[in-house]
Amino acid sequence: MTASTCTPAPASAESARGVELGLLVGAVLVPTYGYAAVGLARDGAVPPDVLGYGAGLGALALFAHLAVRLRAPRADPLFLPIAVLLNGLGLVLIYRLDLETPDSVAAPAQLVWSTLGVGLFVVAVTLLPHHRVLQRYAYLSVTAALALMVVPVFFPAVNGARIWIRLGELSFQPGEFAKILLAVFFAAYLAANRHALARTDRRRLPPGRVLAPVVTVWLVSVGVLVLERDLGTSLLFFGLFVVMLYVATGRTGWIAVGLALAAAGAFAVGALEPHVHGRVDDWLHPFASIEAGQGPNQVAQSLFAFGAGGMLGTGLGLGHSALIGFAVKSDFILATAGEELGLVGLTGILLLYALLVARGLRAGLSLRDPFGQLLAVGLAAIVALQVFVITGGVTGLIPLTGMAMPFLAQGGSSVVTNWIIVALLIRLSDLARTPGPEALR
Repeated sequence: MTASTCTPAPASAESARGVELGLLVGAVLVPTYGYAAVGLARDGAVPPDVLGYGAGLGALALFAHLAVRLRAPRADPLFLPIAVLLNGLGLVLIYRLDLETPDSVAAPAQLVWSTLGVGLFVVAVTLLPHHRVLQRYAYLSVTAALALMVVPVFFPAVNGARIWIRLGELSFQPGEFAKILLAVFFAAYLAANRHALARTDRRRLPPGRVLAPVVTVWLVSVGVLVLERDLGTSLLFFGLFVVMLYVATGRTGWIAVGLALAAAGAFAVGALEPHVHGRVDDWLHPFASIEAGQGPNQVAQSLFAFGAGGMLGTGLGLGHSALIGFAVKSDFILATAGEELGLVGLTGILLLYALLVARGLRAGLSLRDPFGQLLAVGLAAIVALQVFVITGGVTGLIPLTGMAMPFLAQGGSSVVTNWIIVALLIRLSDLARTPGPEALR
């Protein structure tokens, strides 16, 4: 990777923060309008607490903006507004679905988790002096990540997958935090060994000490799939490593090897593990349950919701995606967006994710050190892989997984983790947009 053609002109701190503040106003107003639209559609009146919702979301956005203005003044001005807008839209969609499930209200808890996420965002932006500090803790990061992935195996399965830790009323997914730790380790490892991996020819494998982590990551990914019955997490971890390996070496052969290993592991587990095999069957035959007289399953209901939305959608609060069932606020939140906002609204949401990923990649290309480059690419790849896997699952493109759409879906661990990812990308972009001598501070 080179920065010669990708480094942006030095950004004016005041100009960048002014753009960010202006975009944040829109990022708060759009979800506030959506909240009001849900009330009008359901009750014929604007919810009495709509101003409180807008003020609360605005306060969180302003709090985060002040932290960026003080500690990362040259950072890309798009990261924070995109995160606020997606998080706000997620709260609106979850609130809208809560109206269909009064016995299972999720929006208040999601708001608390979102507040915690913004708080940790501020802590990361404020206290992390430089991204290279993380490089010193590469092996500690991978050790912690492996521990977080293994712990859920000892807890009861939830909806067929062992990815949760439940302590009384509190529950969280350790794998959500493990992905950031793995990105840090992969970036540090590949930055140190990229030349050995890049110079490997077709007739000779790299040294064992260099190849070992590649094989280990594959085995861990398959192990996660077997023990936790979680196809999504396995795909994310291995996909993250393959993407970063390709970026570090520029060798397409590693992508071929990665895809072959992933396909072999997924095929073997899909054939032998009943829960994963059931997901594959639902993907191959989404309407089989209807033909058997048992009614539509979740995948079929999701496809019906997308179809009902058409081009412009039914309108917020006027859809029937709640028929999907228990995972409508988490795994299938995109189906609600597709039905009630239509193809136009869904495309807008996906473009926001694409812009977030693109700006993350641009920050990586603009940095001068290999570790920073790879870390930025890895963090952007986490978002991209999640969006692809989830969107592909609910639209029938690939087998369904149990992952949460970043910022949009119900899930405290997910929203907190994604706010931390945005914080790290902001720190990286601030350095990338800082003039040469100052960037070495």
